[in-house]
Amino acid sequence: MKDFCEPLLVYWLVGMALVFPEATTHDVNPFSVQTSSPEPCYSESGSARYCIPEFVNAAFGQEVSVSSTCGRRSCEQTHLTDLNSAQNLTCWQSEMLRTIPYNVTLTLSLGKKFEITYISLNFCSEKPDSMAIYKSMDYGRSWTPFQFYSSQCRRVYDRLNRAEITKLNEQEPLCMELPNSADTSNAILVFSTLDGRPSRTNFISSPVLQDWVTVTDIRVTFHRPKMIKDVREPAYFYAVSDFQVGGRCKCNGHAHRCLRDKDGKMVCDCKHNTEGPECDRCKPFHYDRPWQRATPKEANECLPCNCNLHARRCRFNMELYKLSGRKSGGVCMNCRHNTAGRHCHYCKEGYYRDMSRPITHRKACIACDCHPVGAAGKTCNQTSGQCQCKDGVTGLTCNRCAKGYQQSRSPVAPCIKIPTINPTAMVSSTEGPADCESYCKPAKGNLKINTKKYCKKDYAVLVSVLDMETVGDWAKFSISLVSVYKSREPLKRGENALWVHMKDLACKCPRIHMGKRFLILGSGGGGASAERAGLVADKNSLVIQWRDIWTRRLRKFQRREKKGKCSAAEHNHEV
Repeated sequence: MKDFCEPLLVYWLVGMALVFPEATTHDVNPFSVQTSSPEPCYSESGSARYCIPEFVNAAFGQEVSVSSTCGRRSCEQTHLTDLNSAQNLTCWQSEMLRTIPYNVTLTLSLGKKFEITYISLNFCSEKPDSMAIYKSMDYGRSWTPFQFYSSQCRRVYDRLNRAEITKLNEQEPLCMELPNSADTSNAILVFSTLDGRPSRTNFISSPVLQDWVTVTDIRVTFHRPKMIKDVREPAYFYAVSDFQVGGRCKCNGHAHRCLRDKDGKMVCDCKHNTEGPECDRCKPFHYDRPWQRATPKEANECLPCNCNLHARRCRFNMELYKLSGRKSGGVCMNCRHNTAGRHCHYCKEGYYRDMSRPITHRKACIACDCHPVGAAGKTCNQTSGQCQCKDGVTGLTCNRCAKGYQQSRSPVAPCIKIPTINPTAMVSSTEGPADCESYCKPAKGNLKINTKKYCKKDYAVLVSVLDMETVGDWAKFSISLVSVYKSREPLKRGENALWVHMKDLACKCPRIHMGKRFLILGSGGGGASAERAGLVADKNSLVIQWRDIWTRRLRKFQRREKKGKCSAAEHNHEV
């Protein structure tokens, strides 16, 4: 190959074998275009596989910034990276250096992170006595030494000559004497980045060396020229004909080429659901496992989170990833369509699964619609949709009373149990035949009232029945006194109690329903004892479901009573 000296090609082959062993079996020309399949990052079956950009001269065509130049066209720095041939030699040359210091720098920016195998300099003059190579990984913001050359390493750079490199200091720069040659046509210097590094044969698995060979910028500093003796007025200069950097665009095994983006910056053409200038992070929503560099054995592609089509964002959780056996660590965020959970895989509170639809369906979750009074909460069974009902309440949404219960107006206990009493056992044998029909006579049957009946009763009130509870052999009804037409004892409107013995209630004399209004005419102003304060109704009481048209007639009875006419026999005035 005419464009390269033989030593350079040798170093290139060595570097290729160390860093990229799979690249040494075909191409002889290190900068030729590599042939590849249409999708080098994927197999024919579509599975992800390790892929890398072609090996190139990363310096080719890049501008080199110099601290000194001789000023002639043939000295311009732009010729440093043009792959000079022996037939068309162009050189950069510094200005003549007559006094100390003799420092001159060449700075090359690659425009992107590269993993480099070697740096070569072709000199048009004798090689300098002392020089250093520095690298930057942050586009020139900071610099670290890469290699030192000097005939006096200890005195110039305070370093041992050819110090030993072990696995504990693989990122330590070396200092060595620069071999010189009077033949300027072969005055080449090649720095192999991995030469002498113990882990070089296992580069793929060595993050330390991967970091060591990663550069964005390279700076070469000449500190001392080769001193020329027996010259009365010595003048020195440095001259370089070619500056090369061999390596690959750094894409961490997730891209086979680098491209220019819309801003002109060089970036990797990332595959495997990765992104970033070096394919160094997972694309959004592909956080089911952590990002990793690809290897020839494992592509380590980024995997999408499993959110069952209900979320657009997710995050990675290392603890969950470890608990899953390092298989899945994605956590879905902001689940939609009334779903919840790490994978949006169940319905959120207040919703249940429609089993006729897959979990990925946008209407896979249905509202529980639990009754605000009958249900104990807003949640329901995730499979059946059954709400958790209060005692005595039934129905899918807890919207009706169960068998054996009747409705009340209490939000705490909306359905109360109907007493199940054996009338035969409740009715005393001394009271006649043990059946409700004979027990309830004469009150059962015609419930119409007249003035005589009104006058015989101790109280006549209009009540609204709210609730009921059982206290021993008695049913205690919570009532609201709406109107008091007659009472021998003082009664106040509002909350009160109505006591009915269970044997009377069992035979439905009187018959009382929750949530209804009743006109009650009864005897006895209080309960059977001091513990049952309130009104008492029994089989001899008149308990009639209220009608508003009765208000006028009852007022008439009130007026007659006040005039002392309750003793008069007005038997034909009926309600």
